[in-house]
Amino acid sequence: MELAGQAALLATWEAGLAAGRTGRALLLHTVARPGAGAEELLAVPLGERDAELFGLRAALFGERLTMRVACPDCPEELELGFDAGQLAGAAPPVTGPLRVELDGWRVGFRPATPGDLAAAERAPEGRARAVLLERCVLSAEHDGEPVTARQLPEPVQRRMAEAASAADPCADVRLNLSCPGCGGQALAELDIASYLWEELDDWARATLLDVHLLATAYGWSEPEVLALSPLRRRYYLELCADA
Repeated sequence: MELAGQAALLATWEAGLAAGRTGRALLLHTVARPGAGAEELLAVPLGERDAELFGLRAALFGERLTMRVACPDCPEELELGFDAGQLAGAAPPVTGPLRVELDGWRVGFRPATPGDLAAAERAPEGRARAVLLERCVLSAEHDGEPVTARQLPEPVQRRMAEAASAADPCADVRLNLSCPGCGGQALAELDIASYLWEELDDWARATLLDVHLLATAYGWSEPEVLALSPLRRRYYLELCADA
């Protein structure tokens, strides 16, 4: 990774320390789509954003991604590895509103965006789901009569979630795992924004530790340490450990 790239990632990490979950996802998306403004990034469908974050993850840390979840039926910890590149760019464009019809209910709506999630985060306790519905529902009626998003029953909301998942697959990545110990099934939900942030946090802290050790040993500045190739940096660290 080039010096400018490392410095920019450290700046992203530093800004994200004081941000919430949605703010960190926005910062990461800014890295994945350089030059885009916050307004543009907050308006894209979640699956489109997450597909780009999978691509960023592959570029920064490699395509191989590992998940670990606890088996719900026994003490076994399950591990699954797959390639982030399989999901990068996998979300097809969502064109026009989505529609659902069920038992006289007809709803037109759009997939949720990062801006919708941010609004839901700011909602009073217990109102997050209602805020998402109100923002995403474009039209709704029951037996030909207009209704509000609040009036939509649970079965209709479930059908909407299924339609949104089919239209925007990267927005809801779920993986089924089989436990080798008891044969039970576990469901792993992958939030790529949170996963990538944790990796960035680990990388940033390890990088700053390298800077501290080499600056202490050689008097180098942070840019001088970051300018070293990974091989040379590791070699100098080994020399410090042997001293």
